[in-house]
Amino acid sequence: MKIAVMRWLLLLMWPLVASSPVFAAPGKLLEAKPVSGAPAGAKAWRIRYETTDVDGDPIQSTGVLIAPGRAAPARGRNIVAWAHGTVGIDSACTPIRTLDQIPGLAEMLARGWVVVASDYPGLGTRGPHAYLAGDATAAAILDSVRAASGVAAAAAGRQFAVWGHSQGGHAALFTAQRAQSYAPELQLLGVVAVSPPTDLAANMQHADTTVRGLLTAFTARSWSKVYGADLSTIANKATQGVIERATRGCEGDPFSAAALLRLLRLRARLGNLDLAGRAPWDSLMARNSITALAAGSPPLLLVQSDADGLVATPVTQAFYQHSCQRGVVARYLRLPDTGHATTAIASADQAIAWIAERFSGRSAANDCPAVTADPAGSG
Repeated sequence: MKIAVMRWLLLLMWPLVASSPVFAAPGKLLEAKPVSGAPAGAKAWRIRYETTDVDGDPIQSTGVLIAPGRAAPARGRNIVAWAHGTVGIDSACTPIRTLDQIPGLAEMLARGWVVVASDYPGLGTRGPHAYLAGDATAAAILDSVRAASGVAAAAAGRQFAVWGHSQGGHAALFTAQRAQSYAPELQLLGVVAVSPPTDLAANMQHADTTVRGLLTAFTARSWSKVYGADLSTIANKATQGVIERATRGCEGDPFSAAALLRLLRLRARLGNLDLAGRAPWDSLMARNSITALAAGSPPLLLVQSDADGLVATPVTQAFYQHSCQRGVVARYLRLPDTGHATTAIASADQAIAWIAERFSGRSAANDCPAVTADPAGSG
């Protein structure tokens, strides 16, 4: 009798089981649609691929892939994974709307490289978006490099560099931290991190009250959905409503003057809040901070502007110093007066030249002082 009932239930459920999506392996290309707007002589595709979320569970992400149109070398083309900065946290926010949003794209293609830019999960796909959640964004970047090989015309190889700005700089550093364990078949040759949030708690403490309120709002709304953190531990109902409204929608630059004016109300409600002192936010801040790269990490180019009002220079310098102490080969590129939003563009020529050296096999110059390396792992 029990067997008969189980068979009957299985027959009823079979249409649902059969129509459920089958998750492919991380990095599996699910779709590639040609798109216009690529520089002359190049081809571009909007891609959809498999990746993993903060818990390692299957999820999908989208992005763009651009490749030169000419013949590729037999070993395949080198890849640059571009990691974008903050555009919002709503699922409707697709970062790469036009290809000219990727700095130095034409120059990279002229050098024969493939460029892939992930949207990150939850942006352009069903949310929530894991904002400043290093495990998820790193996986999305690594899986975008894997997915590039699924487009035969791109002729993507296995060697790559990652280059990110702001939120993308944070993602680039976590990519360096996860690459060997998550995608051992890939070869990460260099990391360019521009204005990267590293120690999140320290950066919040250095930020002025307006910036702190804004960053707290984005982080709190995202993490409440991604990690299930209870917003009521840091905000009453009225403040929760302010957070929801102030972080809704998409911005080309969410830290522009116009956006800041709209979010000034957060200053009074969240500007003096210290997430590092409240559970579970403190443990989540620690989980998504990176205070140094580990010994044996790929060479690093770290770019920071002294005039950056969002990512504190002393925090970035501390990250650089701690990485040096662990034996990381690093170069620190200081821009004295470039604002946060334009730092990646201002340093694009230097970044591309540095990446070209990594692809050529040349040893990376090291700005680190001569110190005894700390063998400890990354923070």
